[in-house]
Parts: sequence; C-alpha cells; structure tokens
Amino acid sequence: MDDLILNVDFSAPERRSKKEPGNQKHQSFVRRRRELERRGVLRQKQLPAAPGAARPGRARRAGAKRSPKENGVASTPRCPTVSQNGPAGSKGKARGAAQNGPSGTGAPAQNKGKVQGVSQNGSTGAKGKARGVSQNGATGAKGKARGAVGVPPAPPKLVALDCEMVGTGPGGRTSALARCSIVTYEGDVVYDRYVRPEAPIVDYRTRWSGIRPRHMAQAVPFRRAQQQVLQILAGKVVVGHAIHNDFKALHYCHPKALTRDTSQMPLLNRRAGFPENVAISLKRLTKALLNQDIQVGKSGHSSVEDARATMELYKVVEEEWEQHLQQNPEQK
Repeated sequence: MDDLILNVDFSAPERRSKKEPGNQKHQSFVRRRRELERRGVLRQKQLPAAPGAARPGRARRAGAKRSPKENGVASTPRCPTVSQNGPAGSKGKARGAAQNGPSGTGAPAQNKGKVQGVSQNGSTGAKGKARGVSQNGATGAKGKARGAVGVPPAPPKLVALDCEMVGTGPGGRTSALARCSIVTYEGDVVYDRYVRPEAPIVDYRTRWSGIRPRHMAQAVPFRRAQQQVLQILAGKVVVGHAIHNDFKALHYCHPKALTRDTSQMPLLNRRAGFPENVAISLKRLTKALLNQDIQVGKSGHSSVEDARATMELYKVVEEEWEQHLQQNPEQK
C-alpha cells in the first residue's frame, strides 16, 4: 500500500485582535458617527464616553457640579449684587449717607427726599451747568444772574445756624444738642427749639448754654428736632461760627460747598485786625467789626443772638468771600 501523506498545519490559528472593529457594516457605522461628531451634529450626551472616564450623567448623579464652562458661563466670578437700599439700614439712611455725607446723620426714612435735596441742589457739576443752575441751586433768570463769578447766593438760600449743648455721659464730657436756632438772611427766626437729648443730662452748662432743667419740660425729642432742622437746611447755604460743632451735635454733615464758617474766613480776621490763620471767637469778631456786645451776663448764650451775629459778620465780607470761593473752588 502506498504511503498516505497528510498535509496538516499544527500552528495556532491567527486570533483576531480585540481592538479590531467588527464586521464591515459596523465599521461603516463607526466612521459615519465619527464624521458627525467632528461636524458637531451629535449632542454631547450622545457621544460615547472615553475609556476609563466617568460619564457626565454619573458624575451629576453622584452630586458633582458642572463647571462654568460646561454650562456655557464665563469662569469669572460674579460681583455680589448690591441692593438699592444698601447692605443695612433703611433706604433713607443709605441714600442720606451716599449723598449727604457720613451715614451717622440718623435722619428718619421719611425725610429721605428732603435730605437728598441737599446734595442735589448744591451740585455744581456738569448737570447743574447744563441746566443753568447756580451754585446754590437757584433756577431761572435770577439764579443765572447770581451764578456769575463773585456774586453771592440769593438771600432766600442763606440761613445762619447756632446750637447750644449740654453735657451727657461720664462726667458730662459728651456734648449733646439742647437748643437749635436758625435765622434768615434778614435775621428773622425760622426755627428755635429746645431739644431733649437721647442720653440723660449730666451737666447743663448753664453759664454758657443758658439751658436749665425747666427748659426740658417742653423740649422736642432729638430725633424729631433733627428731622425738622434737616428739612430747613436742605439745599441752603448755611452760615455759622465753628459750625462743625453744630453739625456734630445734629449728627449731620452739610455739603462743604454750601457751608460758610465765619471762624475760617481770613477776610474777617484781616478786617478786624486779627491774624488770618487764627480762629477768633464770635464775641470778639462781633465787637471788632459790628461794635456789638453779645454773650454778656451770667444767663448764658442765646443761640438766636449768636446766629444773627454770625449772619451779620458774613455780610461784611459777603461779596469778597464768594468771589474768593469761585476763584478757589478747592477751598469750598
């Protein structure tokens, strides 16, 4: 018998790579999908997850938050929104602080419009110039005429203020408002009230203030008096002697451009023969320039008398002083 020869291949069959795609139909599908992905036709949720990466849906279910870029928002953090009323306090107080000065005015919210009028009427910016508003807020032909350089504010816009204080707190060293007087350009009394401080009075300072315990029986509470006074001062040019002390007692700050302090007017000192850079008392200036005696006797000062004397001193150098302020606005 002839030998039988078998051609048998005992080598291991070639294994298909696991990474090799499936059949031709599947390969065509994959190529088409990749083309759609490249064009951006497919949505993000339809894209297959990368090997070893967690799917977005799983991350969100696990409590992960989307980044700003995922949500289509710029990564820059937003600034906190500031409400119109401010972070704290009433709307009236917040606006009073921004427009009228420090937030310590303590003006009631219902006085918001009045207090706002101070800075709005006293504005000398571009808006006021465009409307032809003068420095003191006067409008019309009269206001325009007085808006000229060196021309004083209109008399209706001028008032003089003087306050008397008593002592409160430890040893009576804290000054508190006890009387407030306001007079017009002509010296007529607009406001004159005794004021009851919020803290107990320790020292009446009668020798200087003229305040006695009986005056407190019908005195106006401080908050009410403050509201009444700020309504009168709104938009006015206020004249006073060392007037920062009066404003401090009122817990108020008047716009500097609308304030005239006779203790800080070098022209007055020059006229009276005193050094220009020295604060001279109201009593000495009144005697030297007006030949009037004020603050005499032992009954104490009168805030009405002092306010009238202050206005008369202002009138002595009114035109020169206003012209000086117009030429040197930084000194207002």
